[in-house]
Amino acid sequence: MSGKRKGTYKITNWSQYNDSLVQRGSVTFWFSEDVIRQWQHANAQPRRGHPFVYSDTAIECLLVLRELFQLPYRQTEGLGRSLVELMEIELTIPDYTSLAKRAAKLEIALDVRRHRGAIDVVVDSTGLKVFGEGEWKMRKHGKSKRRTWRKLHLAVNPETQEIVAETLTENSCDDASQVDPLLNQVPNPTKSFYGDGAYDKWKVYETLEQRKTRAVVPPQRNAKIKQHGNAHHRPLSRDMAIREIRRRGRRRWKERVGYHRRSLSETAMHRMKCCFGDHLKNRLLPNQQAETRIRSKILNKFTQLGLPKFKWI
Repeated sequence: MSGKRKGTYKITNWSQYNDSLVQRGSVTFWFSEDVIRQWQHANAQPRRGHPFVYSDTAIECLLVLRELFQLPYRQTEGLGRSLVELMEIELTIPDYTSLAKRAAKLEIALDVRRHRGAIDVVVDSTGLKVFGEGEWKMRKHGKSKRRTWRKLHLAVNPETQEIVAETLTENSCDDASQVDPLLNQVPNPTKSFYGDGAYDKWKVYETLEQRKTRAVVPPQRNAKIKQHGNAHHRPLSRDMAIREIRRRGRRRWKERVGYHRRSLSETAMHRMKCCFGDHLKNRLLPNQQAETRIRSKILNKFTQLGLPKFKWI
């Protein structure tokens, strides 16, 4: 008896998607005329000490090239000088120490496309190594004492797959504590919040209740009902989820509420690690936060260039 064949997906817009992949490597896409015009700092506000020579736009442009091509600061300075020479324009390039110092205090926008009305957000976290060994050394010789990492928290719009908010914290920070910092960055009101069991905390439900956001978070296996039916209050969303899971099962509850959309956050993290690796190049937390912010912005630019469209076969 022959087994049932497993279905697959086929890309239906391969030509357009292929062009977007090629355009991701275009240097002119990042070194545009607008960037060149805004290269020098305006110094509109008086401040103590030597005034800035280069604008935030110039610093951000070089940091984008650094992340795009995975370069150290010194090689980034060399790449900038080479591009200016090849383009035959009169621009000076900041040295590597200036890039590192300015990066720690730089405010970077994620450049999310504008949308009307409320949006859904899918939230999750992943680890990025600071120092430590790869998997081969871990299996062969075990881990070292200096092994450490940071935690990257992302909020993704499932409709556009853009990263609408991100934070980078110490590895000891729990996921639920970053719900407020993430939602404060989202430019639109939020309709639904999708998260895994790590967000099954009462402080998360209270935050979402204040924001009038629907929580799509699976309760823990041993979850208990907090507010029983004889209470004279509106039923809690978590209690309603527990009752439905007991009645219909966890799988059917996930299918009804659309919990599978949460996997899009894992897809965004996979794409980020494929493009930039799973290591952070900087050693100080403020510079690491700027590094992940730049990566998220680049990933949004890649998303806006084009994504594959799939058809089930």
